[in-house]
Amino acid sequence: MTAFVARVLLSGLVVALASTLARRQPTLGALIVALPLVSVLSMIWLWRDGADAATMAGYVEGTFWYFLPTIPMFLLMPALLRGGVGFWPSLLAGCTLTVALYLPTVWLAARFGVRL
Repeated sequence: MTAFVARVLLSGLVVALASTLARRQPTLGALIVALPLVSVLSMIWLWRDGADAATMAGYVEGTFWYFLPTIPMFLLMPALLRGGVGFWPSLLAGCTLTVALYLPTVWLAARFGVRL
């Protein structure tokens, strides 16, 4: 239980730091969130919990493939926000686009021999 609490606190600290910095310097906040800190922390926790190399390789590869359909959201949301669409509808549209792109991503990954 102590390890879980430590993980929650450290992971939450990263998010809190990024959002706090983003208020003053949006670019710096964006850089922190763009770094794969959550992925790296997850890898560390998984490895520390005894995952073997094959499990880690599958996890990292899956992270790559599932990351790809999130990229268009980061282009759609700014376009919508700059076009006068509110934050919540923009976020919903971005998330909907991401979910809609997951299925083709899984199909495409399978074409390359990757099971997700």
